[in-house]
Amino acid sequence: MISLQNVTKIYRLSGGQTKTIVNDLTIDLPFRNIAVLGRNGMGKSTLLRMIAGIEEPDSGRIRRSVNISWPLGFRGSFHRELSGLENVRFVARIYGQDTESVVAQVEEFADLGPFFREPYKTYSSGMGARLAFGVSMAINFDVYLIDELMSVGDARFQAKSKKAFQNKLGRSRIIMVSHSMDALRDYCDCAVVMEEGKMIFHDSLAPAIAMYRAMNAR
Repeated sequence: MISLQNVTKIYRLSGGQTKTIVNDLTIDLPFRNIAVLGRNGMGKSTLLRMIAGIEEPDSGRIRRSVNISWPLGFRGSFHRELSGLENVRFVARIYGQDTESVVAQVEEFADLGPFFREPYKTYSSGMGARLAFGVSMAINFDVYLIDELMSVGDARFQAKSKKAFQNKLGRSRIIMVSHSMDALRDYCDCAVVMEEGKMIFHDSLAPAIAMYRAMNAR
């Protein structure tokens, strides 16, 4: 269970303006595969970062009774001066994992060749995303947070990623942000719709997609 209790998040913009992401929001998210829908700028990615604990709300609290991943593809925890190998070891230790087992899995999965032992600052964006996805797949989480990641890499890597991810869903659940309705239908069975600081839960996906499309048609 993930519980948001009176959570408010507001960004201060230039010119004294503000953007409200959520306003005094209280909601319990069930242990299910949840789609997150909303127009651009409604704060979907911010919501995932808050659930992960990467970003704090301005007020209120978020309770977590499950083990939650960082948003897949998030690379903010990687140190630019360390190699991919050193970064993987660091993350594995933080999560109390068998370090060398995680290293072996990530090295095989990310398929970075000699760059695995080069400084992270030398990586392209795609290489960094492959390393991040590999680490995510090597560590077992109860809930995986996904923010438009399934398009990382070439067709071969995408197929490998999809297979690895589907294997995780035998025991884990996901909270997914995507503009692809087909992807959401493939993976999710319920949804939340974000709009102007509010979040509405739908027990099934179809009415949430209908609401989202109606919002976009305004």
